[in-house]
Amino acid sequence: MYVRRLELIDFRSYQRVELTFEPGGSVLVGPNGVGKTNLVEALGYLATLGSHRVATDAPLVRVGADSAIIRCLVVHDQRELLVELEIVPGRANRARLGRSPTRRAREVIGALRLVLFAPEDLEIVRGDPAERRRYLDELLVTRLPRFAGVRADYDRVVKQRNALLRSAYLARKTGGDRGGDLSTLDVWDAHLARHGAELLAGRLELVTALAPHVAKAYDAVAATSAAAGISYRPSIDLPDSGPVQLAADRSALESALLAALGEARRSEVDRGVTLVGPHRDDLHLTIGSLPVKGYASHGESWSCALALRLAAYDLLRAEGIEPVLVLDDVFAELDSGRRERLAELVAGASQLLVTCAVAEDVPVALRGARFEVSRGEVRHVG
Repeated sequence: MYVRRLELIDFRSYQRVELTFEPGGSVLVGPNGVGKTNLVEALGYLATLGSHRVATDAPLVRVGADSAIIRCLVVHDQRELLVELEIVPGRANRARLGRSPTRRAREVIGALRLVLFAPEDLEIVRGDPAERRRYLDELLVTRLPRFAGVRADYDRVVKQRNALLRSAYLARKTGGDRGGDLSTLDVWDAHLARHGAELLAGRLELVTALAPHVAKAYDAVAATSAAAGISYRPSIDLPDSGPVQLAADRSALESALLAALGEARRSEVDRGVTLVGPHRDDLHLTIGSLPVKGYASHGESWSCALALRLAAYDLLRAEGIEPVLVLDDVFAELDSGRRERLAELVAGASQLLVTCAVAEDVPVALRGARFEVSRGEVRHVG
């Protein structure tokens, strides 16, 4: 799979720009702040319907414009597919596949499979659990696009359930006799358990499949004797049958979630928020016997974050998916040894897009087509 053409209209700093790529390596060079990351961010958004830099869509639309358009021609198995997204802040995005409108924007997920590593990925290692859940879920959807619907259904249930709990909490605080109507809470419990079990099963199976790739990638990048590991940390007690068996047993996961919701009911009513479910889980990262968060050095944290992305890339390739690989401003943060080791690992990518401020930071083996980026403009120079 590779991107043949990318066109942006009113996206970030670009009024209009069009780039043509070939398989293999492409390097986008330019000073900081001129829009290199905006280009790869657009590809990442097309692949995941989310930005790796911001949580809302408004910053993606050029100042003064009402909407932004990302248009991309993707080649897979020698077949071309035109994918288009229109981003309208405050409204549902509109999408087209092969010039035909889709019912939902998420139907474009899977048209472009992409793994993007950027400086922001350090937050996966050092940040809140939400960052690690996002990493897992984006990879889950890239690997199996049907989980985009599972995530959407689960998020909708949590939002509705929180609204019900919050209204009851506020009614009680203001002196309501009954403390709000919770008669439908059992119904929302059942919905949360059903959709939550599906999402939890997907994550458990993913982490099991991903773990050996993380260990291998960290060993290759960091070149140390300490091994990296990952494990899933659910917010509820699960049966002791192992993650593989659990992932295959949706009914056991659903029962465990329902039981945990029952136990947490009083606390949830008192606090007005859902305290149980996959939205409270975490991905535990270790180097040797110690957790990465709080113990790893800056270099170890960078190596771990990079290993997570490389592991995702390797897992997808091992399963017959050949994603586009993007390295956004990565080499400036790595010492020469890590640069060369990383270059060896990714040199065989079907398509590799690299952004950098200094072309010499990119190892020679990865220097393919070169694009010079200035404010609002991109030139193919070789």
